[in-house]
Amino acid sequence: MLGANAVLLIGMKTVTLFCGVVLTTLTYRAYRRTQAPAMRALCFGIGFVTLGAILGGSLHQLVGMPVAQSVTVEELFTAAGFFILTYSLYTDQPTTTT
Repeated sequence: MLGANAVLLIGMKTVTLFCGVVLTTLTYRAYRRTQAPAMRALCFGIGFVTLGAILGGSLHQLVGMPVAQSVTVEELFTAAGFFILTYSLYTDQPTTTT
């Protein structure tokens, strides 16, 4: 039987997954519409943060990886995602021809 902390963790990871998928989908659609490199980077960044959160929790709950290792994996993805998000703020807009 799962404890209250495990149920809360699973609930929060589910919310993270849902919101992350929605945000990633919306930014991907925006990229497809605008072809803006910043939107593509934003999509990848949000995707990495979401994947890290889900992967970290899954490695611990489903595979039995120790908490310290699963959190390390999660933080690697989160750091990479935030790096990509920061990059997206500095990406040039596509050039338009008239």
